Amino acid sequence: MKRLAATVLSILFLVFTVLPVAGAQAQEQPRLRVDLDQPNPRVIASTTASLTVTGRVTNIGDRRISKLGVRLQLGTRLQSEQQIGDVLAGDKFKDLAATEFVDLQPDELEPGQSAALNLVVPLGLSAKFQFPKAGVYPLLVNVNGTPDFGGPERLAAVTLLMPVLGVPGKPASRPPTVPSVPSTSLLWPIANSAVHVVSAPLGGPLTLANERLADELAAGGRLDSLVEAARAAEADTKVSSSLCLAIDPDLVATVDAMTRGYQVAGGAPGKGVETAKNWLGRLKALVAGRCVVTLPFADADLTALTKVRAGDATDTALMTTALGGAGTIKNLLGIQPQDGVLWPGGALDSQTVEAIGKAGVKTVLTDSGKLQSRTPLSSGVSIEGTDLRAQPIDALVSSALNGSGSTQNGLGAIAFRAGLGGQNEGPVRSRLLIAPPRHWAATGTELTTFLERMGDFYTAGLLKSAPLPELLGESPAGTASVNYDPQDLTAATSGDVTAKMSQLDNETLGLSSAMTMDATKRVNPADVIAPVRLALIRAASTSWRGADAAIVTGNARGDLEAIRSQVTVERPKQTIALASGAAPLPVFITNNLPVGVAVQVALKNNVGLRPTDDTQLQAQMVPANSARNRLLPVEALRAGRFSVDVSLTTPDGTPLGSAARFELTSTEYGAITIIITITAAGALLLLSSRRIYRRIKDSRADRANETAPRVTEDAQV
Repeated sequence: MKRLAATVLSILFLVFTVLPVAGAQAQEQPRLRVDLDQPNPRVIASTTASLTVTGRVTNIGDRRISKLGVRLQLGTRLQSEQQIGDVLAGDKFKDLAATEFVDLQPDELEPGQSAALNLVVPLGLSAKFQFPKAGVYPLLVNVNGTPDFGGPERLAAVTLLMPVLGVPGKPASRPPTVPSVPSTSLLWPIANSAVHVVSAPLGGPLTLANERLADELAAGGRLDSLVEAARAAEADTKVSSSLCLAIDPDLVATVDAMTRGYQVAGGAPGKGVETAKNWLGRLKALVAGRCVVTLPFADADLTALTKVRAGDATDTALMTTALGGAGTIKNLLGIQPQDGVLWPGGALDSQTVEAIGKAGVKTVLTDSGKLQSRTPLSSGVSIEGTDLRAQPIDALVSSALNGSGSTQNGLGAIAFRAGLGGQNEGPVRSRLLIAPPRHWAATGTELTTFLERMGDFYTAGLLKSAPLPELLGESPAGTASVNYDPQDLTAATSGDVTAKMSQLDNETLGLSSAMTMDATKRVNPADVIAPVRLALIRAASTSWRGADAAIVTGNARGDLEAIRSQVTVERPKQTIALASGAAPLPVFITNNLPVGVAVQVALKNNVGLRPTDDTQLQAQMVPANSARNRLLPVEALRAGRFSVDVSLTTPDGTPLGSAARFELTSTEYGAITIIITITAAGALLLLSSRRIYRRIKDSRADRANETAPRVTEDAQV
């Protein structure tokens, strides 16, 4: 009974311990989602009469929510980088002012329902909601409500940064002076948001996973909006001159291939041919005479590529290809990118820095948070132990341009970096390189508005427009080392992915080594295996982060198998009857590749058969787009019906095609087999005869001993 009571008490203790925790976790589950339109205006000036915030509130929980209300809260002026970072992270801040709660209409939402949010806040000297002076302020859109079976509480909140150039209601004054106006350049990413290519074999059709890329190229799509916003900014020479397009060569090459026709997975013809032609034409017009820098091919994680076959320092094909996109951009867009300038994705470790330096990169545009220096990172620096120059990208602004309210928060962080307010409290930069997210998905309206407000900053004297080559042309202001920490290792491409990539790269190398250029076809073997190499690089794309290794490398595996399958051994349509015990086995080999391939024949599961001349199994060259009939000398080891598997490999053992099963019959043994059999039979007969002879001899000796007279001891005496 004591044991039973103790058990019951233990269970009750666990139950009552876990229940509050479970309840706390349930409380943390979001019940509302707030989708804000950006505030109007985006920057407060002395002439601003009101601030409008609009959007929608959606019930994403499992309970009805009533008494919904919203208000706008104003925090105190932000005076440090830490404060900006805390606001972006969603931390609470001290209120300076707040509006009254305004009921939403409807003010009651069932799960899945939504309501419009519309706040109009008067500004001015007599208004309750006031900005005391120029600067950057946090705004909180606070939504309260009462869920069923609960009480009133804050259910959702969105924080925004608001730049204030002048106090509303006060007479306009001179633009705020700052200690040093930052020379500012802005990278504008034109890159894939995902890996779209399933296969693109030499001479074959381009196959995309779906029509997502065509949708992004179409009017209003993500890539269309990026191009159109940059084209609209050409009207402002200061914005236009500070803009440098960062282009993914994989995207340009894929869109160019789409213009010649493509298909989607499953074989349906692609519908975006004309869309691709139109977008590519507008991109060509946009880049003419502009600053352009290259991204790694497919925005690959370069640190991951250095882990592929890391033990072989001589094999740099993947890294070389990933960094060789400048030629693709020049050929397809007619513009020469900045020589040796690269904007890589993800953090770089020291091994990767060394590798990209050897590949011809001279300048790396990288997150300032990934550089360690004894001096402030206000300009370009030399990377210790290398010939590379690093141009820091402002980490605070990059962080602000990610997540909800990205363009508004980005404007706030940029204004803060410019020292808005004329105080020395903020860490003002003499050089400011701004980089939005590489896969930026802001709407066309947001992108256009963002560039327009950048123009306002230039006009107000907060920023100085500077072309990127101007920043890169300055001498390094110090030295720094790369900072690759455990957090970067956790976020990097997984070891499972790089292990599978290494395996595939080894197989690709084995296949490539067996190929030779055919004198008539004049096709380079490197061009045949190029689709596999490109698919391997795409497997390291930063857009794959967190995906399963088999999925990530699946396209590369498919491309490799497609090439292998072009070199096959034909399966006989009927059973092969060996005319004699020792007869040649006809093996018909087909090579449908436009290059010659060294082919080696292997016999497996050949219990009833053996080759009599192993030299005939050794590698022989099969010319491009041709077939060869190999007669393999074999010998039947038994009579009757049996089978053998015939397969092909390269000289180093890399499989080709698939094995073919040959069905065979034989009524005779081979001559060697017969000789061996007769010899064995003769040896057996001889051994048997010898054994019989010894038995007879031993038997006679025994009988002789039995009949001989016995001599006694007395007789001897």
